[in-house]
Amino acid sequence: MPTLVMKFGGTSVANLDRIRRAAKRVGVEVAKGYDVIVIVSAMAGKTNELVGWVNETSPLFDAREYDAVVSSGENITAGLMALTLQEMDIPARSWQGWQVPLMTNSAHSQARIEDIPPHNINQKFAEGMKVAVVAGFQGVSPEGRITTLGRGGSDTTAVAFAAAFEAERCDIYTDVDGVYTTDPRICTKARKLEKISFEEMLELASLGAKVLQTRSVELAMRYKVKLRVLSSFEEQSDTAGTLVVDEEEIMESNVVSGVAYSRDEAKMTVVSVQDRPGVAATIFNALSEGGVNVDMIVQNVSEEGITDMTFSCPTDQVARAEKAMNAVKDAGELEFEDLLVDYDVCKVSVVGIGMRSQSGVAAKMFKILSDEGINIKVITTSEIKISVLIDRKYMELAVQALHDAFELDKAA
Repeated sequence: MPTLVMKFGGTSVANLDRIRRAAKRVGVEVAKGYDVIVIVSAMAGKTNELVGWVNETSPLFDAREYDAVVSSGENITAGLMALTLQEMDIPARSWQGWQVPLMTNSAHSQARIEDIPPHNINQKFAEGMKVAVVAGFQGVSPEGRITTLGRGGSDTTAVAFAAAFEAERCDIYTDVDGVYTTDPRICTKARKLEKISFEEMLELASLGAKVLQTRSVELAMRYKVKLRVLSSFEEQSDTAGTLVVDEEEIMESNVVSGVAYSRDEAKMTVVSVQDRPGVAATIFNALSEGGVNVDMIVQNVSEEGITDMTFSCPTDQVARAEKAMNAVKDAGELEFEDLLVDYDVCKVSVVGIGMRSQSGVAAKMFKILSDEGINIKVITTSEIKISVLIDRKYMELAVQALHDAFELDKAA
């Protein structure tokens, strides 16, 4: 039998009624002749509650026990989904990560998947099981301890299972009906995309779009897993949602496919450092070792051998960045006059595989922002992306203006 992977996020299994609705969707696919692997998240809000209990119990917690606690939310959902399917006379059973087994490394709370042997589940399929309901977000370490994959890890679980079982497709059910050209809450003209390339989706996910977890898109691109993002709250058809596919499967696309934004950005400037070889390495090695995810970087023009170094990072990592910079200064490895932080910024990006073959996108983007009176603080580019850091108060205006100017409300 062909295999299909179906993943249901927390809002899709938030209560028993929604679990029943999800189970009916699984039943439809079973009736089509699929062996189905269902990946479930914890009920909406449950993981946050469990994390809160851990922090209240032990602020400096043992990460192994943290994983044991927070993984339990998915176990509950998996058992309830299996019971619901059994009530529908569909042969189903639940699987926890260690039972599959989903093998990970030992990096508790941020584990990486190393292997998913298909033998145990395939044997049960051969014996008549039609649905394997797998608790997402969790696995087992070489030491036999429960591990978790980090927030959003159920998406990664689903894609990994689709790769391991050579599934026909991996359907990600969530509370939105697909991938849009931008956030519909900000721009009413946002349009749902029928298809988007892995590379575009990866950029959008990393730039703030919350539809798919970044690691899941990386995995899908590496193993050529066909992804479909669709809503668990709307009537379905074979063309519902958005397909995330290889670039070769998209005949024509707009030069720009989407506009993404991220509010949670901060701009930091290391003031008056020496303009000499090794300074940038010292700064960014210290930030890396301090666990700071640096994004945009710009070095100001040097005057008399002195320059400023500006970079952006998530707002919740500013304290780490300050600690790292002060540590290298105190150790005598780096001299600087001041460390400035600007929290009132945001990142706005345009993404599109069409940029590879068409010039002028950057010039057009900068003119649009200029016409709206929006000053650009930092710029970064890749082959299919241009990002700018601007004042946060202009974020919605920038997104709407760029969406209109690149005519993203119109199909290619």
